[in-house]
Amino acid sequence: MTPGSPPTATDLPVGTVALAAGGELPAVTVAYETWGEFDGTNAVLVEHALTGDSHAGGDDGWWSGLIGPGRAVDTDRWFVVCANVLGGCRGTTGPASPAPDGRPWGSRFPRVGIRDQVEVEARLADHLGVDAWAAVLGGSMGGMRALEWAVARPDRLRAVLLLACPAAASADQIAWAAPQLAAIRADPSWQGGDYHGTGRTPDAGLGIARRVAHTTYRSGAELAARFARRREPDGRYAVESYLDHHAEKLVGRFDAGSYVVLTEAMNDHDIGHGRGGVAAALRRVRAHAVVAGVDSDRLYPLEQQRELADGIPTAERLHVITSPSGHDGFLTEWTQLAGLVKDVLG
Repeated sequence: MTPGSPPTATDLPVGTVALAAGGELPAVTVAYETWGEFDGTNAVLVEHALTGDSHAGGDDGWWSGLIGPGRAVDTDRWFVVCANVLGGCRGTTGPASPAPDGRPWGSRFPRVGIRDQVEVEARLADHLGVDAWAAVLGGSMGGMRALEWAVARPDRLRAVLLLACPAAASADQIAWAAPQLAAIRADPSWQGGDYHGTGRTPDAGLGIARRVAHTTYRSGAELAARFARRREPDGRYAVESYLDHHAEKLVGRFDAGSYVVLTEAMNDHDIGHGRGGVAAALRRVRAHAVVAGVDSDRLYPLEQQRELADGIPTAERLHVITSPSGHDGFLTEWTQLAGLVKDVLG
């Protein structure tokens, strides 16, 4: 695919970013979108997940059921901001972006983490004049960034919603990521990560990665109920065709290099690193916190959200989203999500 900002996004240069793992990334640009009017106190940051982008609102946004006039995140009341993540491929600087020498970063793109991504978002907030977010809302990888905001910059947000995310990536999550990364890197078209502009892209590897990932995003019970052992007319299992469909959709809109960079950022996520451990880090949170998980989530199971709810002083309890959809319940259960958002925003 050809990376680029959504047509409704604005591109903002934010300068050189010193990276948590060492080194720096020069000439960073962040792509973002906004909805509503800013009154100085009503800004809400919405954080997208792994393959999302800045287009959260609007009729075709990935969270359109929650963002808009009269909806849970009411744009007649709130100024809503969503930015494409550092390392992504939808306008913000990533592996497909040009380096200072004019060539795509490709394999030269440095290892970036959740903390670096939040640093870029903080610069965006400064540009917009947002001293403190009314709330930061995020699920999955977006929840990792929301948590980083609450821990690293506790004075810059008043509330936080943490959906289906962990305090630190587990061995199980890193293990599920491993075959995804291996599939992309084993594709001959990967070319060591320097495939941009060559006319060949590692679509096969990215498609396999998506098939593995999507299986973890849904629950086994849901797949059994929807597909069982049913076959298509060509003899293939229906569930295989379902995974093929989702692989083809992602390959058509996402860059494999960004998939690798962002997956590694999730693997590296550990809110307690350099902060005295997870428990000490969570005690830093001062924002009103709502923590929720999905009861059928096999990728980020409820025990991880329970750790957050128990460890964050301002979190009253763990909220459980009931859904057959697995991890993706944080994107699909509009009614339950709306209640959680209203709890956060007050």
